Amino acid sequence: MWGLELLAFAGKLLGALRKPLGSLWLGLVPLLLWLREAFWLVGTDEGQGPRVRGEPEGGGEDQEGPEDGSDGPLTPTSVNYHFTRQCNYKCGFCFHTAKTSFVLPLEEAQRGLRMLKEAGMEKVNFSGGEPFLQDRGEYVGQLVKFCKQELRLPSVSIVSNGSMIRERWFVNYGQYLDILAISCDSFDEDVNVLIGRGQGKINHVENLRKLRRWCRDYRVAFKINSVINRFNVDQDMREHIKELNPVRWKVFQCLIIEGENAGEGALRDAERFVISKEEFQDFLDRHKEVSCLVPECNDKMKDSYLILDEYMRFLNCRKGRKDPSKSILDVGVEEAIKFSGFDEQTFLKRGGKYVWSKADLKLDW
Repeated sequence: MWGLELLAFAGKLLGALRKPLGSLWLGLVPLLLWLREAFWLVGTDEGQGPRVRGEPEGGGEDQEGPEDGSDGPLTPTSVNYHFTRQCNYKCGFCFHTAKTSFVLPLEEAQRGLRMLKEAGMEKVNFSGGEPFLQDRGEYVGQLVKFCKQELRLPSVSIVSNGSMIRERWFVNYGQYLDILAISCDSFDEDVNVLIGRGQGKINHVENLRKLRRWCRDYRVAFKINSVINRFNVDQDMREHIKELNPVRWKVFQCLIIEGENAGEGALRDAERFVISKEEFQDFLDRHKEVSCLVPECNDKMKDSYLILDEYMRFLNCRKGRKDPSKSILDVGVEEAIKFSGFDEQTFLKRGGKYVWSKADLKLDW
């Protein structure tokens, strides 16, 4: 009985207060909206607008933030890891020269590669220098195996001059490698020697053909990279490329990078190798019937590659030099990649993402 009387009293009290409470709520709405706006302004640097995602918070005078106009973190879909600068060749136009002999301990390199995979990496390309110089190919072999077996990356590739590769390497690691790219700028051995792509008694062109056979025998997709420069720009390579039948023939225009192959502190002087855009286009026109040709002029190269150096720092090449970020091992991938200068749209536009797993290439082995 007492419970029913209490409920009745509560009902009357709520009925009496309904109108005053409604008026109070309507009065609080503008105040709440004002408080939300005030806190928003405090969080956006005193009313200067919300911070663009990826913009460094204070400092950063020696590095630049993202320039691709994106409002989200960049994804390292395809990464070129130049884990060594050492090389046994002396190509006159090389833009990643032997300024140091540093190579990360294998475990640290694997840690960084795992971080990249967790950030979205699908393809890794190992380059140098010459990647087969370190421990006679065992170092890069272990990295290739780790990326395919442990990280299960769709694509693992290597760019090499080919001079240090032995068949035993294919026996041990060929099953884990999707693509082997061999650098070859001419099918005239005298021109290769003139460029600096030659060593002792090794005939670069003959070695290229041997590596082509090993790639077929051990089921590794074969690719050729050529740098078009003053000494080969007038050559006709059509028949040689058709004979070797690579999955891709990457044709680059000779590129100048300040501090690497030109200017103060450079170990190379590539000025005598430089060709114009028109000369590069003439070469492409001469070879347009080659279906596997993939051309890359300098404008495409500078901002459409994600390049990691031997310390696992992203290299920004947008200003004609290589400005490093902090190492991903120290600050993480998302923070370091902000300073890479990478343009994701240009990467996609140049065809940076393609059928890059040998399981999907359906080659006639």
